[in-house]
Amino acid sequence: MSIVVDSPASLSEAVGSTATGEWFAIDQERIQAFADATEDWQWIHLDAERAASGPFGATIAHGYLTLSLLPRLTRGLLSVAGTSMVVNYGLDKVRFLQPVVVDSRVRAVTEIVSVEPAPQGHRVGLRTTVEIEGAERPALVAETIGLFVPAA
Repeated sequence: MSIVVDSPASLSEAVGSTATGEWFAIDQERIQAFADATEDWQWIHLDAERAASGPFGATIAHGYLTLSLLPRLTRGLLSVAGTSMVVNYGLDKVRFLQPVVVDSRVRAVTEIVSVEPAPQGHRVGLRTTVEIEGAERPALVAETIGLFVPAA
């Protein structure tokens, strides 16, 4: 279920609202592509044979790969009518709590934690937890800020 807000001016009324996304699989092909894009070729991400006897029993996704999937994982979870665009304003805090083993499924649970007026619109603070299917602990928790710009 998503959070639906009637207008940028009504965002403050949605503080405390949460939404949960769909499950999304992180496969070895995606891990390899991320490694190639970032030139982070550590064996724990890419060498299946060595990783099988390593600390996680298989290759794992880069923490930054999981973080970079936040736009995909949170897509459609917050809809604000009368908004022309949403700009990534930054991160206040990120914690990587558990590795994501290859072929795991993850999903985002996001909560609106703050809304502040800004000259260009509204800065919305979100706390997003990336859950791993079947795991007790999440992969990460991130506090992000989005700038919601009203339509002209």
